[in-house]
Amino acid sequence: MRSTHSGYTRLSKVHKFSAAGLTAAAAATVVFAAVSGGTASAAEAHAVKPVAWSAGSFGETQQDELAKQVDAAAKQAKADAAAKKADAGVKAKAEQERASRSEARKPMKPAAAKPAAKPAAPAKKAYADNLDGWIRQSLDILHAKGVPASYEGIKRNIMRESTGNPRAINDWDVNAVNGVPSKGLLQIIDPTFKAYHVEGTSWDIWDPVANITASCNYAADKYGSMDNVNSAY
Repeated sequence: MRSTHSGYTRLSKVHKFSAAGLTAAAAATVVFAAVSGGTASAAEAHAVKPVAWSAGSFGETQQDELAKQVDAAAKQAKADAAAKKADAGVKAKAEQERASRSEARKPMKPAAAKPAAKPAAPAKKAYADNLDGWIRQSLDILHAKGVPASYEGIKRNIMRESTGNPRAINDWDVNAVNGVPSKGLLQIIDPTFKAYHVEGTSWDIWDPVANITASCNYAADKYGSMDNVNSAY
């Protein structure tokens, strides 16, 4: 049977039993007063003060409390989640900083030393393949060996001995009679050429540079320099 009290249907089972109990107690009080000899008047029966209670307001209050509790729980859960997230971020940042410091403390490997570059070989000097070039090349070799000579002294004696012909040969003088004719630009005989040959030149007596260099080396030994030779030597 549905109660006629407003809001009764929204109460819990416990609350319903409590309300029913209060109603029964009130009724029992009235009956007891009547049974007691009927001495109590209707005014006395009505003098019993009713309990200040409203089922409707009670149910609404409960709902409000539950809503407040749910809202507070949700706010607390949200705050806990935010705190946990912030804590995780702080830990991640601290871990990153520790890793960075650890990496910075690692000793750096020294850069591999590059092998020293070899000095470039000097360009080989070019000489003309003519009398001028032969004399200049011979002079460079002589000066490198410390043998004195000059361009003019060499050229002057060449022109007198062979007129600048590297294949010139004397087949009539005493050397020729003895089987060792004078050969080349400065008319040197084979034994003298071999004895005064300068390292770095050809062993061929007909080679112009080798012929000039060996002859100048011989003249420097016998006369101090080819510049001092003015006749057959």
